[in-house]
Amino acid sequence: MALVGLMVVGMVSTIFAQKPTKFKMTTQIPANVITPDKVETSIGTLEFFDGFPTDETAKKVWDNLDFVRAVEAMIMTTPAASLVGFRQGIRDFGPDNETMIIWEGRLDPRGLLLTGNTTVIYSFMWIDLKDGPMVMETPPNVLGLVDDFWFRYLCDFGNAGDDKGKGGKYLLLPPDYKGDIPEGYFVKQSKTYGHWLAMRGFMTDFKAEPIVKNMKDHFRIYPLGDKPKEVNWVNMNGKFINTLHASNGEFFAEVNQVVQEEPNSAFSPEILGILASIGIEKGKPFAPDARMKAILDDAAKVGNATQRVIQWNARDESFAAYPGSKTWEPGFAGGSYEFMRNGVRLINERERFHFYATGITPAMVKPPVGQGSQYLEGLRDSEGRRFDGSKTYKLHILPDVPATNFWDVTIYDMQTRSLLQTDQAFPGVTSKDKAVIQNSDGSFDIYFSPEKPKGKVNWLQTIPGRSWHVLWRIYGPTQVWYDQKWKISEIELVK
Repeated sequence: MALVGLMVVGMVSTIFAQKPTKFKMTTQIPANVITPDKVETSIGTLEFFDGFPTDETAKKVWDNLDFVRAVEAMIMTTPAASLVGFRQGIRDFGPDNETMIIWEGRLDPRGLLLTGNTTVIYSFMWIDLKDGPMVMETPPNVLGLVDDFWFRYLCDFGNAGDDKGKGGKYLLLPPDYKGDIPEGYFVKQSKTYGHWLAMRGFMTDFKAEPIVKNMKDHFRIYPLGDKPKEVNWVNMNGKFINTLHASNGEFFAEVNQVVQEEPNSAFSPEILGILASIGIEKGKPFAPDARMKAILDDAAKVGNATQRVIQWNARDESFAAYPGSKTWEPGFAGGSYEFMRNGVRLINERERFHFYATGITPAMVKPPVGQGSQYLEGLRDSEGRRFDGSKTYKLHILPDVPATNFWDVTIYDMQTRSLLQTDQAFPGVTSKDKAVIQNSDGSFDIYFSPEKPKGKVNWLQTIPGRSWHVLWRIYGPTQVWYDQKWKISEIELVK
């Protein structure tokens, strides 16, 4: 009987393997909807029995799907990871809602901050609204902003804010607040509980004391209904701080913090769905097993590479700041602080910005003419070659820079996107510096090299065996800048 049974099974298998093509309901099946029994793909050979995946194929495909979604998750959630890194940097010096870190002078390279510059007074705080609304009293004559925990714009304060630079009282409301809203405040209701605050003040002759005093005298933050309370100001001059997000598998644990702390309503259901598919879901522990951990670690490597390629190897010629430019690309590609164009989210442009910089505000993208600031990234020399820290380069800045305030050129490390750590305490050249050397025709020259060229020159030090890049900042650009009647020159290799 056993032998007969085997014969019957064999006959059935043979019948199905022959795939009969003529029954009463048989029609012609288009070839493009048929799955072959064996398919060669970039992830290897995939095998099927009449369209049904084999166990080995299923495992291979699931591993690939988890990997692909993890890479995509890294691209889509870098803004949140960036703020987790910054929050931790602040928390190393004190608790939320109480601690304001401040550089009471010029930022130096010991602070690992994405594309900080050496010309302004910086201060930062982490604001948490889980216990209810907070009142924020702001100083006059500063540039301040608040972004939510998914790194989206909430509000400006100071010169670009509702207080018009006079200082004012802002009421920050959490997403679930349904109580009365008193009068006398600029009211801002957020989609998240966590917030990043950044405040900048502009020095004259690099004198920090008046700017620091203005901030300390006027900035207050306290729960609605409480009395004003001064925050704990921590002077960061000369101190090490790391505000950068992880570039390895730890990245996903950072994003998990945001998912666990914030309401699902605060973010895109589709992206939250991608995160859930790789084990990051609100209310559940993030505990990848050995298989998933290996996939996430691999995805982080590819994701980090993807971030760097999007940032520094744009394949779209529209990324050039000017037609034909090999050196300069726009800081805010796409021209929207929301990274939107015709109802479409510019994913690569958003990724590009958040991997490289911090601070989302309309004032940095399309400020009123003569106000705010504009940014260009200098990534390559005039021939399109990446910068070599062992060579000498020159930037010639034409006369009559169209800035109502000042311009600045700052040099950065490719790895950290922070100030390049050399012997120079302040690796930037700016028109605010009385010591800047100007040519007789009103132009300026800046040299980039490991050793200072002979003579009296503007010089930024580089490191042999390392690359570098720069940011051009123009504060208060006039219409001439926007009309591109004045352009920043290419950076030339000195032969």
